[in-house]
Amino acid sequence: MKKIFILVLFATIVSAKINIDTTYSTFGAVAKKIGGDKVKVTVLANPKYDPHFIVPKPSLLSKLHRADILIINGGGLELGWLPPLLRAANNAKINNGAKGLLDLSHHLPMIDIPTNVSRAFGDIHAQGNPHYTTDPHNITNIAKAIWQKLIKTDPDNKELYTKNYEKFQNNWQKYLQNYDLNMQNCHTKKVVQYHELFNYFFKRYNIKNYANIEPLPGIAPSSKHTIKLINIIKKNNIDKIVQDVYHEKKTAKFISSKTAVPVVVIPHDLGADGSKTLEEFYNNIAQKLCQ
Repeated sequence: MKKIFILVLFATIVSAKINIDTTYSTFGAVAKKIGGDKVKVTVLANPKYDPHFIVPKPSLLSKLHRADILIINGGGLELGWLPPLLRAANNAKINNGAKGLLDLSHHLPMIDIPTNVSRAFGDIHAQGNPHYTTDPHNITNIAKAIWQKLIKTDPDNKELYTKNYEKFQNNWQKYLQNYDLNMQNCHTKKVVQYHELFNYFFKRYNIKNYANIEPLPGIAPSSKHTIKLINIIKKNNIDKIVQDVYHEKKTAKFISSKTAVPVVVIPHDLGADGSKTLEEFYNNIAQKLCQ
């Protein structure tokens, strides 16, 4: 009986997986690719909702309490919902500064860093625009950071994680080559967007965004601002009105009715539009902008 108990205990230890929580779906997809069958990945936020204000459900506490690694976007994106959950979860592994916390915003260059932080400028992020996952090239840095965190957390499986990481990076570079080639048809596109969600994508592919439906980040559009935006669209022959999945759509539809410019709903995260893979997520962005 003692031998059986020892064997069962050994098998349990050997088969134990690293529990990884990620705040958003895109990170979860990358973590699964690199961790393989050695990790259990849980995505905390529903991609169909505003990533700034996820409802802190009690069910998330047990997930955070069991986590060995927590992967966050950073850049202030989770400030509205994650800190109280972390305090309540009481997991020293994933607190600020702990070994198990991975803030991905520290592993890539941020854009749109404000020179002056004030509520007069709306809900701006002091560290810069946090919506960097809309640029498919940033997946390269994200994957590297996750791989490095995994081999530090679980060095016994370093060889497996490295093999998965190298395979993923090779495949992703091939994907990017084809993606960039197809995106050459979009370089002349002119758009307006609702919220500054897609600035990284626009910058990567030289798509010019002329204005935002929000007069300031987090501020609902007024009638005066909407009329101003309609004039901008007419004057500059805008091609698309870019709408995300979670903001109100009434304003974009009204602007479209006055300008005859089509509204396209673009996903901000994997799964926001029902996409199942990273490739499908980015393909959908390109298709809707370029068609």
